[in-house]
Amino acid sequence: MVSNGDSEQLQQALAGLPLGGMRYFERLGSTMDEAAAWLEQGAPDLALVVAEQQSAGRGRLGRSWFTAPKASLAFSLILRQQASAPPTLWTGLGALAVCEAFEKLYSLQPQIKWPNDVLLNQRKVCGILTEAHWQGEQLLGIVLGIGINLAPSAVPPRQATLFPATCLQEHLPPSAQGLVEVNRFHLLAVILERLLAWRSNLHSKTFIQSWEARLAYRQQTIQIFKALDEQESLLAEGDVEGLNAEGNLIIRLTNGDTQTIAFGEIRLRPLSSNGGL
Repeated sequence: MVSNGDSEQLQQALAGLPLGGMRYFERLGSTMDEAAAWLEQGAPDLALVVAEQQSAGRGRLGRSWFTAPKASLAFSLILRQQASAPPTLWTGLGALAVCEAFEKLYSLQPQIKWPNDVLLNQRKVCGILTEAHWQGEQLLGIVLGIGINLAPSAVPPRQATLFPATCLQEHLPPSAQGLVEVNRFHLLAVILERLLAWRSNLHSKTFIQSWEARLAYRQQTIQIFKALDEQESLLAEGDVEGLNAEGNLIIRLTNGDTQTIAFGEIRLRPLSSNGGL
C-alpha cells in the first residue's frame, strides 16, 4: 500500500463523493484486474481502485500500458447500477468526465477520439477501458478504467505507439520553475464528480450532444480498420457526422449514405494522419 501522507491526501480530496469503497496502492499490476477481482468478491457500486504505478496496466485491444510513479493517474471504478447500458456509453461517460475536468480545472479544449481516447492538440493524453463482468448469465457490473499521462515521463516513445501521445503538463502554462505539477488527487475528484453528474443521464439526448460537441475529426475524413487484422483491412471511409443514441459513430460515405460504426475491435485513423488507434 502507500504512505499515510498520500492516503490522507487522497481521502481528503474524495471526501465529498459517495464512493462505495476505495483501495489505493503504491504499485500494482493493474487497477482493472484488482477491480475485477473485487467485483467478483462482492464490491459495492462506486468502489474505486487507484494506483500510483502500474506494472501490467492494459488498454483496449489488449495493449499494455505502463505508468511511471506519480507521473500518471490510473484508476478503475466499479459500476453496478445501470450496468446493462451499452459499453460504448460507459466509455463515453469516462471520456466526457475527463474532458469536463480538463476544461474546468485548466481551461483546455480536449477532444474525444472515438471510442476511447482523449486528445489534447491531436495527441493522446488519456485512454479509457470498459469491461463487463459476468457470473454465468448474471451481469455483475462494469469496470471503467481511466489512465491519464500527467508528466513527460509518462509519455511513451513515438516508435512504441500507434498514435502520437502527450501529457497534461505540456499543455499548462509553465511557472517560473518550469512545468507545473498537476494535483492528481484534485483532478481525480473532479473527474469522478463529473462522471457521477452524468451517470443518471446516460441515455439522454443531452449526454450524447455533450459527447458529440467534443468529438474529434468532426466533418473530417477518417478510415476504420479491423484492429486485429495484421493486414489492417479497411472497413469504411467517410466523414465523421456524429453519434447515435447508443454512442456508436456515424460517418457519411463518399456516395452520400451514412454508416453506423459499432463499438468493437476496430481502429480509427484520420485520413491525413500516419497513425491510428
